[in-house]
Amino acid sequence: MLETQTFQNYDRPWSEYEFVAFDTETSGAYPLGSEVVEFGAVKWKGGNEIAAFQTLLKPSERMGDFIIGIHGITNEMVEGAPRMSEKVSEIRQFFDGAIPMAHHAPFDLGFMTLDFEKNKISLPSEPVLCTSLLARKIITESENHKLQTLIKLLKLVGGTAHRALDDARACLNVGLECMRRMGEQASLFQVIQTMEKDLRWENYQLLGSSEKWIQMVVAAISQSSGMDIIYDSGKTKNESRRITPIGLVRNPDGDYIMALCHRDAARKRFYLNKIKEASLALF
Repeated sequence: MLETQTFQNYDRPWSEYEFVAFDTETSGAYPLGSEVVEFGAVKWKGGNEIAAFQTLLKPSERMGDFIIGIHGITNEMVEGAPRMSEKVSEIRQFFDGAIPMAHHAPFDLGFMTLDFEKNKISLPSEPVLCTSLLARKIITESENHKLQTLIKLLKLVGGTAHRALDDARACLNVGLECMRRMGEQASLFQVIQTMEKDLRWENYQLLGSSEKWIQMVVAAISQSSGMDIIYDSGKTKNESRRITPIGLVRNPDGDYIMALCHRDAARKRFYLNKIKEASLALF
């Protein structure tokens, strides 16, 4: 449920705002355990793209073949690239004053919010648009709402899939198409309402979160330790089980841990709001 008061300053037509569409390519699926290896963004204002930003980034550990097969960014390509700490201030400045948008925005927000936190940089205050959520509501003729599917349907120039700058530009064009279909006089608040999700940077904090389960998962992943939890779901709910957290995902539909469940010897998703008790487990 969106709080109208939160977005009261966004009642002008969407076309009067400045937008930054951005994309990240990463060394793995989850923040904390993985890092951004490429950041790309384009800035739009007054009907035109007015700026672009792209950089490769060197992660602290070498990437595996699986993730390289997704985005095509090799360890050799990032060997001489700057670290995120060297570029994060410049990246943050690129967002200044603009409305951010990303395709499957929670993924990118999770990684970038953590990098801002690590480097003690303030989070943008503007609400974030997710072009995947918008497309689901507005581009209903599409068979699915993957970025490459939408590019093909809308006859957009897609560039190289899973490269940050090209995907950011494609995201921008999908977002603009969605807003144009809503009408030139549709307010930005109406666009936000159409998503039916409240996407704000502050909701993706990990290091700065005051929520106890988030703090515990962050500690478990950083210390490579496990957790003993009592989970209020499944056939054996309310019984203690040991898990090893692999990733922590903050999501508007519910924050969850992706973890190895020792009892079932399988990777599982555990929603934080269903954890009744938890403690760090030393192996």
